[in-house]
Amino acid sequence: MTTIAGKVYTVSEVNRILKGLIRQEPEFSNLQIQGEVSNFRQYPSGHCYFALKDGKTLLKCVMFAGSARWLKQLPKNGDQVLGLGRIDLYERDGAIQFYVDMLMPLGAGNLMVAYEQLKQKLSAEGLFDESRKKPIPAYPKTVGIVTSPAGAAVRDIINVSGRRDPSVKLLLYPVKVQGTEAPPEIIHGIQFFNRHKLADVLIVGRGGGSMEDLWAFNDEGVVRAIAASDIPVISAVGHEIDFTLSDFAADLRAPTPSAAAELAVPERSGDRELLSKLVRRLERAMDVKLSSSETALERLTEEWVLTHPERLWESASQALDTLDRRLELAARDKLTKKDQKLQLLATKLTALDPYAVLRRGYTITENHRGQVVRNAAQLQPGDTLVTRFTEGTAVSTVAAVKEG
Repeated sequence: MTTIAGKVYTVSEVNRILKGLIRQEPEFSNLQIQGEVSNFRQYPSGHCYFALKDGKTLLKCVMFAGSARWLKQLPKNGDQVLGLGRIDLYERDGAIQFYVDMLMPLGAGNLMVAYEQLKQKLSAEGLFDESRKKPIPAYPKTVGIVTSPAGAAVRDIINVSGRRDPSVKLLLYPVKVQGTEAPPEIIHGIQFFNRHKLADVLIVGRGGGSMEDLWAFNDEGVVRAIAASDIPVISAVGHEIDFTLSDFAADLRAPTPSAAAELAVPERSGDRELLSKLVRRLERAMDVKLSSSETALERLTEEWVLTHPERLWESASQALDTLDRRLELAARDKLTKKDQKLQLLATKLTALDPYAVLRRGYTITENHRGQVVRNAAQLQPGDTLVTRFTEGTAVSTVAAVKEG
């Protein structure tokens, strides 16, 4: 619907436009605001709602449970505090709110107070102990990088790594390194590399800046993610004089991103020189070994085994002759014994030979059926008989049979 004055906006449209304008202002994304706590209330959900005022104006604030759970004690109405967070518009109520990520007593100091408090807490838990730090691999194949893709840090890491060893693979997980959105992205990047086992070592960091610029690397969640990483982590935040809690939790702290690349990627030119030395040593050792083997071979060629190989079977030939004679004697003895036994058996057999009786003057009488006649009763007058002598036979006919 339009009027003569121009377009008519709905309340939702106006709030949406205002919200977009606020989010376009970079300064609103990371603010430190001090003031007096007013109308503080924490709901069962853990979310805290309150206001900050300075005697003239009042600013609505909300601190969600994820951030509120790290408060050592809840603020009271009237407390002077310093809050870190971002400004945004709550569209439903059309209210500008301060979304607080960190809240600390103003009387205690500034960001350094929060820094020291969190440092003491995490140190007491053992997150900074040297005993839990993992060694950095000497020859990584893949280096994971968690940083901003637009910063100078990533360019420094790429340049140094490529110069030291071009064969090392670099994987970048792009994140914001400043503002309230930076910590969750950094945490997710570290966890992503670990979940998929994509790297042998991680470089987590950014270039230099103020303490506020580097504050994402003092975030408790980021520090805990670094400490929990199964992949060794090199922290590279800011310049050499900058120290963040991430530096203490990392397995190794580098003063700059360039130094982190030097620590993660070994200089292979020295390795190539060492390899050349080893190759030369190996060649010399092989020459000595070959020369020694050649001398040994020459000595072997002069041995009688090679010059008079027939000697190898001379003794065996003699042993064979001895065995042959022993076999011959054993066989001859065996045959003699068998011959004697045979003669004995032949003698016994001769004694049983019926024809031997004939040779002593006796005869054998058989009937016409070839049966030996032993008794006269077996005969009948007229039977034909065959009488066998030592030489020849006679055929006769029975005239009469007399018994007795």
